[in-house]
Amino acid sequence: MNTEVKQENNGTIIAVSGSVDALTAPELSKILLDQIADGHANLVVSLVGVEFMSSAGLRTLLGALKEARSNGGDLRIASVNPGVDKVLKMSGFHTIAKVFASPDEAISSFGS
Repeated sequence: MNTEVKQENNGTIIAVSGSVDALTAPELSKILLDQIADGHANLVVSLVGVEFMSSAGLRTLLGALKEARSNGGDLRIASVNPGVDKVLKMSGFHTIAKVFASPDEAISSFGS
């Protein structure tokens, strides 16, 4: 798994690629929670480069979403490939987090 963090005016984009599973989820969790702890509670997680996501990855996203919301922000998901999107839909993630076609759409949804 690789990540790239980019600060924007409305929030922070974390682009993730590779596999998000039991081995890599703790690293992603640390990155997300560190951003929130640093005062960046509006997060966009771009999953365009993720080819596999396990339940550990879903738990990581859910934990970060709850932490972001408890700190006055939110977590959006962007650029989901069809396989990962199917996992998100089956797990009910679409009902608790907003999913966007692109990171730009997701970051714009936070407003100015």
